Amino acid sequence: MPLNDDASVRPLVTRAPVARGCDRRRFGAMVLAAGVDVLLPRPSAAAGPASEEPRIIDFAWVDPARGRSVPARLYWPATSGRKAPVPLIVFSHGLGGSRTGYSYLGDGWSARGTASLHIQHVGSDQTLWQGNPLLLLDRLDGAADEREAIERTRDVRFGLDRLLDRGGPFAAAVDRRRIVAAGHSYGANTTLILTGAQVVRDGRLLGERDARFSASIVISAPPFYGETDLASVLRSVDVPTLHVTTTEDTIRLPGRYSAVQDRIDIFQAIPTPHKALVVFQGGSHSVFTDRTLRNGGPLNPLIKRATAEAALAFLDLAYRSDAAPLEAWSAVWKPILAAAPTPFSVPARPAGRKRQA
Repeated sequence: MPLNDDASVRPLVTRAPVARGCDRRRFGAMVLAAGVDVLLPRPSAAAGPASEEPRIIDFAWVDPARGRSVPARLYWPATSGRKAPVPLIVFSHGLGGSRTGYSYLGDGWSARGTASLHIQHVGSDQTLWQGNPLLLLDRLDGAADEREAIERTRDVRFGLDRLLDRGGPFAAAVDRRRIVAAGHSYGANTTLILTGAQVVRDGRLLGERDARFSASIVISAPPFYGETDLASVLRSVDVPTLHVTTTEDTIRLPGRYSAVQDRIDIFQAIPTPHKALVVFQGGSHSVFTDRTLRNGGPLNPLIKRATAEAALAFLDLAYRSDAAPLEAWSAVWKPILAAAPTPFSVPARPAGRKRQA
């Protein structure tokens, strides 16, 4: 059973030490001195053998129905000698990000045989930081607007449509049974909406669920600002979900603040038991981005590598009901964990069954 009660989770996210007799800074320095690879778990079974020549392909897509650009970057694993279709993770960046960000995830996943498509959301991308700094608050308000939240889900849907287009080169190579929604921060909200989160407007439930996503990876999810009943917002999220956060995962933006506990509350509000929570000891909200300067110090590359590996181990659990990789991952990364995921059981779906949108 996963960690899903206040008594078992809250103390874990406030615990100070990361390892008995070894503080976080000293531990990180020791690991870096020895080389990060000393903590690299064995490749996940679902990921297959390591690939040596993954490809990176950029797309300059435009959605004609919305007149909106949807840039994307595809990390595609080497396919020489590979016959089976590959799993696909569709990734949504955080506020002010781009398709080129979170490259450690794309590189790490594709090197282990899992493709990832990183979508850029032009209404809330890196252009927010450009222009008159006095108007930054206005730009942030626009990017965090409910309408942009919906447009982001449609960006992801459109990007997935294009990649799976039957006339394209990747359509037959993607395993349609293993398509995963993923995102960091604002992108984590996008991921939750795509996998069942919904709100009430004018007495009607509104959502943008895409039934093609059968699992999700939620990294540092903010609260749904303005929504007071989190359980109602998330009650229809029922795909297996991996939640990732840190003990210092606080969001501070002009006009917006979110404490670490918000990440835990989102995990707890999702009703399905098919969920797992990872809490790293230390590391800011932006430690999951490509930023490195003053962003976690020696812990930064460890959290990145551990996050990429946790996702692959989670796919083994979600799609193969194989808990061994996630258990092995937990043992290897235990020195930097405040809370490690507890494996769960995923019941087999009857043949031909389709998830309702």
